[in-house]
Amino acid sequence: MSSPFPPEGFIKTKSAVPGIEVYMPRPPEEDGRPVVDFRCPHCDGATAYSTDDGGLTCSFCGYHEAPQVEVVGEGAQEFEFTVETVERAVNGWGAERKELVCNSCASHITLSTDMLTHTCPFCSSNAVVQTRAPQDVLRPRFLIPFSTTTEDCRKGTAVWLQNSWMLPKDLQKLARATEYTPIYIPFWTFDARTQATWRAEVYNTDANRRRHSAPNWKWERPFLLKLGDREDKVWDWESGAVSLVTDDLLVSGSSQLSLTLLGQLGGYRLGDMVPYAATFLAGLSAQAYDVDLETAWERARRLMRARTKEACQQQASTQNMRNFSMNLEFSEESWRYILLPIYLATYRYGDKVFQVMVNGQTGVIAGQRPVDWQKVGWTLAGTFLPALLFALVAAVLLANNYDIGGVFGLLAGVSLIVWLVFVIDTLRKAGKMAKV
Repeated sequence: MSSPFPPEGFIKTKSAVPGIEVYMPRPPEEDGRPVVDFRCPHCDGATAYSTDDGGLTCSFCGYHEAPQVEVVGEGAQEFEFTVETVERAVNGWGAERKELVCNSCASHITLSTDMLTHTCPFCSSNAVVQTRAPQDVLRPRFLIPFSTTTEDCRKGTAVWLQNSWMLPKDLQKLARATEYTPIYIPFWTFDARTQATWRAEVYNTDANRRRHSAPNWKWERPFLLKLGDREDKVWDWESGAVSLVTDDLLVSGSSQLSLTLLGQLGGYRLGDMVPYAATFLAGLSAQAYDVDLETAWERARRLMRARTKEACQQQASTQNMRNFSMNLEFSEESWRYILLPIYLATYRYGDKVFQVMVNGQTGVIAGQRPVDWQKVGWTLAGTFLPALLFALVAAVLLANNYDIGGVFGLLAGVSLIVWLVFVIDTLRKAGKMAKV
């Protein structure tokens, strides 16, 4: 009796000789933490993720492998806050990576094993140490691929660095010379329902109370009956209930990036999310979270609590209130761990280092820009001249008993007020340019 062919445990593989079938031992089952190596099928060279269309491109022969992704968007799976959920979560990056530890800003960045960079993308320091990336952190479940290219960053930054008269003229040269590092940044998303009941004393009039009365408000009726139709302002007790649903609240999983600059990036379209695959990180940098789930959830709860409190206060008939109290409950809580694309760049102007971020999905730019304070000073001095001239003319005319001098004095006063408003607005904008 002949034995079955192929033998048990063998599978068919590619043959180098036409007409000859070759079989190989079946590879062992994956343990949920696969480590893959991205190599070009033509020249065996290293492949890297392409931000142009999301595929893989060989760094040596130019071979391109088109992307194969399924967009899941905001329907991406979410997880409950249970010990079992966290314990079942898959760890590691899914591919062998190395870690770059910066001795200057203490950041940790993971790189593809073929990348040779020795510069920190957060502070541009070269004082870095390379180690093997740990595989004991939670694996991202979803990400948004890069859709903005490096050339888009250069063009957009060149415009951004010249859109204010307060900036130095030679900043455009830096935009062309600056290196932009594409990096995936960790984020947590949170969903929850908040239900609150509130009570407060509101400084109000009887007429205003009548205009704003609503079925869901519980007025102190005995107290109101004593007031009758008086229009005097009094403190009234008001109460109500609020139910809010928060969907996909983003909280940064990185402590290395300015929350101010992240807020200026304009957010992301989470409808473009795709399931995480290690191929997206080939040839790119990524940061593992250093703000853990528990810490991020506490930040999210504070934001949700503030939003719910604001919604409660908006229910009141006026915003002049005291003795406000609120009972708040959270329910339907869930989370995701995702990666979002950002370009990081640092440039030096004078003796200072400035950081620029570019949203890798929308191209929105946020960052620090130097202010030409000498130009600002001369401009403020020049705009003060009209007020000064009007004041001098008014003084001369009034000294010679010309009634028209009063008109020039009025113009001097108006010009001075306009100048003061311009000074305050200019200093405010200049301060925001370097703010992090």
